Amino acid sequence: MAMDVIDYEIRGAEMQFVEVELDPGEAAIGEAGSMMFMDAGIGMDTVFGDGSAQQGGFFGKLLGAGKRLVTGESLFTTVYSNNASTKQRVAFAAPYPGKILPMDLRQLGGTLICQKDAFLCAARGVSLGIALQQKLSTGFFGGEGFIMQKLDGDGLAFVHAGGTVVKRELAAGQTLLVDTGCVVAYTPGVNFEIQFVGKIKTALFGGEGLFFARMTGPGTIWLQSLPFSRLASRVFAAAPQRGGAREEGSVLGGFAGGGLLGSVLGGDDE
Repeated sequence: MAMDVIDYEIRGAEMQFVEVELDPGEAAIGEAGSMMFMDAGIGMDTVFGDGSAQQGGFFGKLLGAGKRLVTGESLFTTVYSNNASTKQRVAFAAPYPGKILPMDLRQLGGTLICQKDAFLCAARGVSLGIALQQKLSTGFFGGEGFIMQKLDGDGLAFVHAGGTVVKRELAAGQTLLVDTGCVVAYTPGVNFEIQFVGKIKTALFGGEGLFFARMTGPGTIWLQSLPFSRLASRVFAAAPQRGGAREEGSVLGGFAGGGLLGSVLGGDDE
């Protein structure tokens, strides 16, 4: 299927969105729930799979949907088509603070491997598949890095990364150790393995986990400073565990959250 060549503009700083401009007849695909706004001439169509195999019969559609299901995504993708006679715009918003990265698959050799929740939107014709790590140790211990998304095609795709993004070029044989959740994307030439930290004491008390991603070049990698899993765990850890409001910065907050002082101030006489 031919790729649509789309124009775009990324807006915002910490909470970004990408505004895609579609010529008449062009279309973009978006992850479920990512659409922010669109012009009236844009038509929406929910398709089975990723929309790249709509001419491949039922089996092709079923295969595309199955790949998305394995990566934890919805079975369906939304296609946004310009049905008007003039240019129309549709915008897709990032799900949490970070950066939206435009990836020109043609310049990257036609394939990009990324975290399973990193894909935001793309030009129509980009295929969303799965990339299973070949080594069994990665499957057992890799956590977030085991099942990843594979973007194929020669068009534009947009992925989202949390926090600040670092792009690193790895020479042949050059190795970088990375927290598995901090890996956003990499080109297929990069070798991805899981390495044990080495010391149980460091793993248990250092707060960095038991395993690292060992990434060896040649190729390009993109890293994020704030994985969503890390953000979610910090929010959960800071939230009151037994309900009620928590007073930040107050010694009394710990008591008022459900302890002795909370009972006294709340008039609990029982």
